[in-house]
Amino acid sequence: MKTKELRERTREELEELYDDLREELFKLRAQRAVSQLEKSHRVKEVRRTIARVLTILEDGGYSHA
Repeated sequence: MKTKELRERTREELEELYDDLREELFKLRAQRAVSQLEKSHRVKEVRRTIARVLTILEDGGYSHA
């Protein structure tokens, strides 16, 4: 997900997205542990998106609407 798209979301939406991404990352790591992970690149994408969300939340760069 692009940073521009994330900045257009409200704080509540970003917090919900963060929770969803953490859950997805947990599931991906579990799949990797039992060698059932099909899209290994997805782990990296999710980690980076989590970092983007946290950065925007810390900066206050989200939509205040």
